[in-house]
Amino acid sequence: MSIVRWDSRFTFWLLFLLDISILLVINPARSQADIPPSTVSPVSNNTVVPASGQSPVFFADRNNSVVEQVIPVSQLLSPVPKNSASPVSSHQVRSSDDNAAMGQVNSVSQLSDIKPTDWAFQALQSLVERYGVIAGYPNQTFQGNRAMTRYEFAAGLNAALARINELVSAGTSDLLRKEDLETLQKLQNQFAPELAQLRGKVDSLETRTAAVQAQQFSTTTKLVGQVAGVVAGIVAGNNVVTKQPAPHNFTFSDSVNLKLNTSFNGTDQLRITLGANNTTPSGATRSGILGTNDGKTSDYASPLFPSNQLIVSGVRYRYLLGSNTAINVFAQSDGAFELGLSGTINPYFEGSAANGISRYSRRNMVYDYGDTGAGIAILHNFSKQLELGLEYTSINGNNPTENNGLFEGRYVALGQLLYSSPKKNFRLALTYANTYSPPNTTGLSGTNFGPVIGSNLANSTVAGKGTLANTYGAEAFYRINPSLAVNGWVGYSAHRYLENGDAEVWDWGAGLSFPDLFQKGSLGGIFVGMEPKLTSLSPNVNLGNGNGVADKDTSLHIEGFYQYQVNDNIAITPGVIWITAPDFNASNPDSVVLWLRTTFRF
Repeated sequence: MSIVRWDSRFTFWLLFLLDISILLVINPARSQADIPPSTVSPVSNNTVVPASGQSPVFFADRNNSVVEQVIPVSQLLSPVPKNSASPVSSHQVRSSDDNAAMGQVNSVSQLSDIKPTDWAFQALQSLVERYGVIAGYPNQTFQGNRAMTRYEFAAGLNAALARINELVSAGTSDLLRKEDLETLQKLQNQFAPELAQLRGKVDSLETRTAAVQAQQFSTTTKLVGQVAGVVAGIVAGNNVVTKQPAPHNFTFSDSVNLKLNTSFNGTDQLRITLGANNTTPSGATRSGILGTNDGKTSDYASPLFPSNQLIVSGVRYRYLLGSNTAINVFAQSDGAFELGLSGTINPYFEGSAANGISRYSRRNMVYDYGDTGAGIAILHNFSKQLELGLEYTSINGNNPTENNGLFEGRYVALGQLLYSSPKKNFRLALTYANTYSPPNTTGLSGTNFGPVIGSNLANSTVAGKGTLANTYGAEAFYRINPSLAVNGWVGYSAHRYLENGDAEVWDWGAGLSFPDLFQKGSLGGIFVGMEPKLTSLSPNVNLGNGNGVADKDTSLHIEGFYQYQVNDNIAITPGVIWITAPDFNASNPDSVVLWLRTTFRF
C-alpha cells in the first residue's frame, strides 16, 4: 500500500481538492434527508470503499504513535449505531478507543501544535473555520508531520465532499467566491506536471509491491542462504603418521547452507538450517592427508554422510523471557555457537563460510570441545555491558542406547561472562566448559573427544575409558579505529582419563583485522597462534606416543586472508595457512595450504 505524508503540503491539497470539487458539483443538490445512511462496502482484503454520503472520522489515534496506532479504516468509516446514546455528528472525531472522542475543532487555535508562523497556517485555518472539516486528536494536536495512509486520506477527502454536499444543499452560494475559483484554476494548471508524476510513481510502486507479494517465499518465514565454492590444495607438507609427502593436488569443492527463519510474534525465531558439503578436510586425528588436525579448514563435510547430501544440520527455537533474557532450545545445533548470537568475540574472523579460513583462527579451543546436538542456551543481560551465557549440549541426545541420551552420554556444559564497552569497540569474555565423553561415542564430526583442532595427543583418549575435561578461556577484542582491530585469546584445559590419569592442554592466538582494506566492505586478516598442545601427561597414560609422552615441540599456526567484497552478495577470499612443526614435532616439515573461496549470499 502506498504511503503519503500528511504534512502541511497535504493540508493545502485537501483545501485545493475541497474547493475544486465545488466546481464539479453540477447536479441539483439533494437535501440532507435524501442522503442514504453511511455504509462500508468491502471490495478486497485491502480496500474499503465508503458509500455515498459517508462522513468519516478524521485523523485520530490513541497515543500519538506513528506506526502502531494508525486507526483501522473499519473504525474510521464505521456507521454510528442507531441506538447510540450520544450519536457522533457528521464531523465528530473518534479515536481508535471507542471511549475517547473529541468534538469538531471550531478554531485553528484549538490545535496546540499549529502556529501562525507555519507556512500552511492559512490553509488549515480555512479548512477548520470556513469549511469545518478538520478535527484534531484527543490531545488537542494536529500532528502535521506524521505519516498517513491512503485510507486516512480517503477518509478526509470523503469528509470534505460531504461538507460540499451540505453547502450546496443549504444554498450557501455566498461561500463560493470568484476569486477562489480563479486561484484554484491557476493552481491546478501549475501543479498538473507534479500530479501526473506523482500518479505515475504511485502506480509503479503499487505494481512492484504486488509483484513482491506474489513472489515472496512466505509472509512469516525468511529464507537466507549461502553457497561457497572452494579451490584449494596442499603445496607443502608430509603426512605426520606415514612420514610420506602429502599429495599436492588442487581440488574444487562446495558447501551449501540454507536457513529458514520464522517469527510468530516478532520477538521469537524458529530457525531450521539445511546443509550440504563435499569438502574433504586436510586431516584429522591420525588420519587424512596430513594425519593431524593442525591447520584444519573451517569448511569441511561430515564424514558420516555422503558428499553433498542435504541434511538438517540445525533446528532451534529462540524466544524472549522478559526483556533481558533469551532462551534458545535446540534439537540440533552447535551449542557453543548459540552463545555467540548476541555478537561473537572475534567478529572479523568468525563466520560461516566467510572470513577466517581455518577453524582455529575463528575460535578459542574452549568452544570446540564437543559437537552438534540437542540442548538449551540461555543469554541474560545484567546490563547493556554485561551478559551471562549458559549452554548445555547433549551430543547424542537423540540416541537411547547405553552411554548416550540427554544426560548419560556425551555432553558439553558451558558458561560465559561477556563484557562489552559502551561504544562496542571492546569485548572481553571469560569462558568455562565442562565436557564428558563415554568410550566409543562419536558425533557428526566423527570425533570422540577433544578440541577437534591441534595435536593428535590433545584429541586422543584411552581406549575403552571415559574422558572428562574442564576447560577455561579468556578472549578479547578491541577495535582501535574503523580500519584496524586486534583480538586474542588464551585457553587451558585439564583432561582426566578416568581410572588412568591426567593431562594439560594449552593454546593461544592473536589476530589483526583490517576492515575496508583497499575497498569498502572488504576485509584483510592476519593470525598467529599455537593450536591446542598437550603439555603434560601422567606417567602411566599412553595416548599413542608412549607412557607419559606429551607434545615435545612448539608449532605455530600462521594464517592470512583477504576477503574481497565484489558486491553485497558475492565475496572472493584467497588465503594461506602455514603450520610450522606439524603435530608439534620439529622433525615434520612445514605444511602449507592455499585456499580460494567464493561465497554467494542471498
